[in-house]
Amino acid sequence: MNKIQEFKEMHFSNDILFLGNAWDLLSALTLEKAGFKAIGTTSWGIANSLGFSDGELIDFDRHLGILKTIVENVKIPVSADIEAGYSEDTNIIIDNVLRTADVGVVGINIEDSLKKSIGLREVSAHGHLLEKIRIALDQNGYKDFYINARTDTYFQMQNPLIETIERGKAYVESGVSGIFVPGLKEHDEIKEITLNVNAPLNVLSLPGLTNCNKLKELGVRRFSFGNALSDKVNAYLEKNADELLAYMDTSHLYEN
Repeated sequence: MNKIQEFKEMHFSNDILFLGNAWDLLSALTLEKAGFKAIGTTSWGIANSLGFSDGELIDFDRHLGILKTIVENVKIPVSADIEAGYSEDTNIIIDNVLRTADVGVVGINIEDSLKKSIGLREVSAHGHLLEKIRIALDQNGYKDFYINARTDTYFQMQNPLIETIERGKAYVESGVSGIFVPGLKEHDEIKEITLNVNAPLNVLSLPGLTNCNKLKELGVRRFSFGNALSDKVNAYLEKNADELLAYMDTSHLYEN
C-alpha cells in the first residue's frame, strides 16, 4: 500500500483521523515526533510564517517549496491546503493540483470560496472543476489521491445547513474523497450532514468543539485544528519577546 492509499484508508478506520496541522518543517517534525499519524498543512500558518495574511498572497512556487521540504523530511503522509487553487483559471488550478501531487503530498484541501470577491463559487461550476481535477489526477498516476472538498457555507451564510448538504452531495458526485466544513459546530447539524452526505466529514476545531471522541460519536471521520496551534506558538513567541525588552532580563527563558 502506498502513502496515498494509506492516507485514504485512515478515513475509514475505527479511529477518527486526528490530523496535525503544520506550517513549516519544524512544526511538521514536532507533530510527527509526538505521534500524529498524518499532517495537513495550514495555509494560514504558512502565510503567517512568511509575513503574509492568508488568502493566496504567497507566490505558489514558494508555497510548493515549503510543501516539498516537509514531505521530504517526514515519514508520515502529508496533505496540502491549497486554498482555492491559487487561480481563477480552471486549467491553472488543475496544473497547480498536479504540481502539488508531484512534490509527494497525498491529498489536498480545496475550497469553494472566491478569493477576489465575497461569496462561493456556483455549485455546478465548482463541481465541474472538482470533476476535472479528479480526472487529471487519475490520468497522471494519482489514483485515490485525497480531494478534501472544503465548503465555506458556515463562514459566509446565515442558515447554511441545507446549502452545505446540497454542496456536499454535488461535490461527492464530482468524485471528491471527503467534505470539509469549517465553522460547523452544532452537534445536530454535524449529525445531519454525516447522515446525508456519503463521504468522510472533516470538521475544524473551535472553542466548544474540541473532543475527538465526541466527534467520532457524531460520525465525524477527520478532525483538524487549522491555525490554532500556530497562533498559540506565535502568541507565546510575542509574549516572550515583549518580556525580554520590558525586563531587560533573560531569566524567564530558563524557567520551566
